[in-house]
Amino acid sequence: MPNHQSTAHPFRLHNLWWLLLALVSIVLDQYTKHLASTQLTFAEPVPVLPFLNWTLLHNYGAAFSFLSDAGGWQRYFFTGLAALVSIAFTIWLMRMPTRLKVLPLAIALILGGALGNLIDRVTLGYVVDFIHVYYQNHHFPAFNIADSSITLGTILLIIDTFFLEKYRIQQATAQAASNGADTSKAQE
Repeated sequence: MPNHQSTAHPFRLHNLWWLLLALVSIVLDQYTKHLASTQLTFAEPVPVLPFLNWTLLHNYGAAFSFLSDAGGWQRYFFTGLAALVSIAFTIWLMRMPTRLKVLPLAIALILGGALGNLIDRVTLGYVVDFIHVYYQNHHFPAFNIADSSITLGTILLIIDTFFLEKYRIQQATAQAASNGADTSKAQE
């Protein structure tokens, strides 16, 4: 009788540490947004460094205020999208092999950032942004800690996808070849 093992990876309790990292990202994001909302005046820059201001802004759209003036439907669209992505990322994270480090770090940071901004969308109807980076007359759109988590997580995800995954495949191929050589020696 054949052994029918599930090909799906089981939930791994060890990966709860990655969820804890996502939670730390959420707490830090919400705390800094609270500080910005209570200590800053809307749209009035507070100089910090020659290239950095604290500037309280409200983003009704997505990244870089994409669709911010779309009439209100975008709030529900981005809320639903963030909720679905967060559920998928949580399941993916909990099923990730414990030997991986960069990929779950990336997923945890993206998850924490997505949930941090989701909390704003659900409770406020907009995302609180307050970090304003600029150089002379060139201004980068204001952002927050959640956006920073998502950006760092995405960079790590790209590194994992294009560099570390190739290395893991090479290691697995070498291991399989080594096991194949050991098996043929044992059969001789």
